[in-house]
Amino acid sequence: MGLKSALFFAALLTAAGAGAHSRIYTYLDADGIKHFTDVPDNNRYRLLVLSPQDLTQSGEHYNSSMMLAKAAQYDSIIERAAVSAAVEADLLRAVIVVESGFNSRAVSKRGAVGLMQLMPATASRFGASNLFDPKDNVRAGARYLKYLMDRFGHNIRLALAAYNAGEDAVDRNGGQIPPFAETMAYVPKVLKIYRMLSDQPRAT
Repeated sequence: MGLKSALFFAALLTAAGAGAHSRIYTYLDADGIKHFTDVPDNNRYRLLVLSPQDLTQSGEHYNSSMMLAKAAQYDSIIERAAVSAAVEADLLRAVIVVESGFNSRAVSKRGAVGLMQLMPATASRFGASNLFDPKDNVRAGARYLKYLMDRFGHNIRLALAAYNAGEDAVDRNGGQIPPFAETMAYVPKVLKIYRMLSDQPRAT
């Protein structure tokens, strides 16, 4: 494919008692390049499991084959946005997996749009003019995430809670994760994917 990281994909959570699952495997090579595939060809790959019963924040079922293709397509956009905003690329990837499953045309019932599911006002605030444009969307989402990280003292849990529920909701809850069912599920879901991606042992 000519991309540095070949295929990118992150997946999370197996529903209890679920039947067939979409299976994606990952490993980090000696050069620090992450590889993702649905057909592992060596024993360095680690299984990540995604239940097709899980939904993205935009309300759609995950489509593993689409994500494999789309993740590779957007890899350079994510890397550039991460460097520009000074946030970790794997954190952006984790947010995108949970928010949209790499569907750049996703629109939630609340009106959040694109890969990082930005509300129009937030997108405008952080410099996105076209929410359906992956570059604009990811760049603005990365800037927003960086802003939240700074605002909440680099507490990643609070930053993610604010990304999901809004800054005011975190403030109103005394600087804690708001007791909303969606937010309380969202934060650990993103963190789990983020850690899966960040903690892969490097091949020697």
